[in-house]
Formats: sequence, C-alpha cells, structure tokens
Amino acid sequence: MSTINILGIAGSLRQASTNRGLLRAAQANLPADSTMEIADLTDIPFYNQDIAEKPASVSRVLAQIAAADALVLGSTEYNYSLAPALKNILDWASREPNNALLAGKPVAIMGAAGGMGSSRAQYHLRQVCVFLDLQPLNKPEVFANAFAGGFDAAGNLTDAKLTQLVAEQMLALIGRIKAARR
Repeated sequence: MSTINILGIAGSLRQASTNRGLLRAAQANLPADSTMEIADLTDIPFYNQDIAEKPASVSRVLAQIAAADALVLGSTEYNYSLAPALKNILDWASREPNNALLAGKPVAIMGAAGGMGSSRAQYHLRQVCVFLDLQPLNKPEVFANAFAGGFDAAGNLTDAKLTQLVAEQMLALIGRIKAARR
C-alpha cells in the first residue's frame, strides 16, 4: 500500500501558535506509512473573484491540498468562530472546478483556544465542511484550552493526555483513508 499523505492547515498564522503546535504533535504521532506536511498560509491573499491570475502562494497551497489524501485542520477560535485564514484557504480551494480539491476528502479537526478549546469554531467549521463536501471525522474530538497549560512558549504540545488524544485522532483518520482505499 502506498504512503498516506496528509496536509495540516492551521487557522492561526503565528509561528508559536498552539494550533500549529497541535499539528506538529499530529505530525509526530503518525504511523510509519504516513506523512504530514504543514501548509504555510502567511502569504495567502484574501479570496477575491476580481483577481484574474491565481497568486503563486495560493497555487502552492492548492497543490498541497491536491496531493493530500486527507486534511488536518487546526482551528483556533476568533470571536466564537473559525479564523479568517483557515476559511480563506478553504474558499480558494472550493473555487477549483467541480470542487475537485475538497469533495469527499477526509478531514480531522482539532483546535486550541481559550475556555472551551475552540469547540464553537469547530462547530462552525463542520458546517463549512458540509457545504464543501469534506468528510470530517466525528471522533475522537480534540479540544485544548490553550491558556490552561499543556503548551510551551513556542506553542508545542507538552500535555501527555492531549498528545495521546491527538495520536488517537490520527489513527482514526489513517483508518478511514485505508478503508476507503480497499
């Protein structure tokens, strides 16, 4: 069986983001037959239908999405909803003919934020996934309170229980991909 390629996308643009830290933890806890790249959204312009030629930065990330067997979305929470950077790249991807980059693609959602650990943002993101025909995992859910410890100053995940939950989510995602390949 061929290698499983996953693309992680964080809604937060900060290098020390706890959501990027969750993606790094997911990357570190993949089975040997899987790889995960983490997309860089820092230079992605806001989607605008008036942009006649797709910017190189957008083409780069869309190529990563096209090459991925699945996505892992690190969803921070801004004002009870998902971050604009995450929604923006999904908007760019959805404009490809026939929604070819997203339709039917498995996705795992995780998030770190204050209070309820991005649960409200993840709910909104699931609504977006429905329209885009992405196929989100239902369980296990990964919610992390970014301000209650469990992350170092660089945003890296340090909590063993949460790391185990991230690893379990990655195994569930890999299992879904393998089942679809049969």
